[in-house]
Amino acid sequence: MSGENCLAGLKILDLTQFEAGPSCTEALAWMGADVVKVENPKVGDPGRSVGGKTAKDAPYFLQYNANKRSIAVNLKVALGLELVKDLARSADVMVENFAPGAIERLGLGYDVIKAVNPAIIYCQLKGFGTGSPFEKNLAFDMIAQAAGGLMSITGQEDGPPCKPGATIGDTGTGMLMAISILGAYVRRLRTGQGEHLQVAMQDAILHYIRNAFTYMERTGKPAPRAGSKTVGGGNPPIGVYPCKGGGPNDFVFIYTSAANPEHWTRLLKVMGQEDLIGDPRFATPAARTDHRAEVDALVSAWTIQHDKHTAMSLVGDATIPAGPVMDTMELANDLTFQQRGIRQTMAHPEIGDYVMSGWPVRFGGQTPQVKPAPLLGQHGDQVLLEWLNLKPAHIADLKHNQVIG
Repeated sequence: MSGENCLAGLKILDLTQFEAGPSCTEALAWMGADVVKVENPKVGDPGRSVGGKTAKDAPYFLQYNANKRSIAVNLKVALGLELVKDLARSADVMVENFAPGAIERLGLGYDVIKAVNPAIIYCQLKGFGTGSPFEKNLAFDMIAQAAGGLMSITGQEDGPPCKPGATIGDTGTGMLMAISILGAYVRRLRTGQGEHLQVAMQDAILHYIRNAFTYMERTGKPAPRAGSKTVGGGNPPIGVYPCKGGGPNDFVFIYTSAANPEHWTRLLKVMGQEDLIGDPRFATPAARTDHRAEVDALVSAWTIQHDKHTAMSLVGDATIPAGPVMDTMELANDLTFQQRGIRQTMAHPEIGDYVMSGWPVRFGGQTPQVKPAPLLGQHGDQVLLEWLNLKPAHIADLKHNQVIG
């Protein structure tokens, strides 16, 4: 079994929604944790309907909730809250990412849960951190990217701030929490100590742009936008260069490192421009920076003669870092990702076969298996039997009284 038994026996009570929290618990589910998702009996995780065109669960939900189980509990009734406390008593980890203060108002805050399970690893993901002047503000991925500095270093050099396409504020924050949970869990196994983990999306972004701070410290100025280049611009050639085809993604990224002067020499040979080797305009990174427009024009004139895959192969074969700009359709159509287990088919009982990207780390040569995201409340009976040892008659009463869905 690849990584699916690494966390066998770890019980995670999942009160998360949308992406930041669900991506965290999904990562742990892929490694074998028993993740039980507690949802509203009527609508479930709001992510079930994000962008959905039918009554079935939206692809957005499937992407972030694979390999989990679902129990639908009415948290507006006392019995529902008591049931969640009972589940927390049996859990190793509890994770929530409700709006600021919501979990406490429900009566399921850290102090309450710690009282019923002192060894619990209680985890909270919020938009802004405790003590921040914006602590009570709502936030989504793009808010965190703006307030955390990422947008300020993204976009064309002379253009406005731009939001990166990747949801680093959401999934990036979720990964930091997942790693922290694993650290706390290892200590818990050794000592029995519980923990209260908190991470804010804004704070997480600062972690991901540490290199931009080094630029600021080096220059005394805020890190600027650099388009497709690195923070500070790098030394040319660096960036995307146009390729044959003229499509929106017909570009190749070429990077020559200042630490390896041979990259430039090799590139000149690939382009058939050996006569420029030693030319003082281009001989050093500083000289190429002073003549950036000339360097970019030189490289572009060569790349436009080739499609992006050919350009990447020619440059890469010369041991120069390069890569084609791939769009989502090209990646989805590249069957090698499925053959390698990076993208897998989820066999969903209602949606049918759904191909998605899973956990990319190999365990013993294999990536963890992607299993179906749960239907709303699908595993209620099973969870209550396994976690709380409730009898069928008791479970039937809970359903009758609309405590569970």
